[in-house]
Amino acid sequence: MGIVKISEDMHEHLRVASDALSRSINAQAEHWMRIGMLAELHPDLDHSDICRMLIRAELQGGLDLKKLCALEESSQGPQVHAAIGARK
Repeated sequence: MGIVKISEDMHEHLRVASDALSRSINAQAEHWMRIGMLAELHPDLDHSDICRMLIRAELQGGLDLKKLCALEESSQGPQVHAAIGARK
């Protein structure tokens, strides 16, 4: 586990969102990072698509980024939803 330095303003946003959504500050930060990472990897997906992807991933053991990237490299991008599997 590493340490991520963020601005005081962002930390305050995390505090507010984590309270509102009943998550720890760390869980809220990780959630936002996961959503942002997937949005950057798949700009064609909207927020609800990404949320569905995360729910499917959780039901199948978690999002496997290595498997997701391997599918992208092998030009099987449309099968992105198959890139969910066991967590490390």
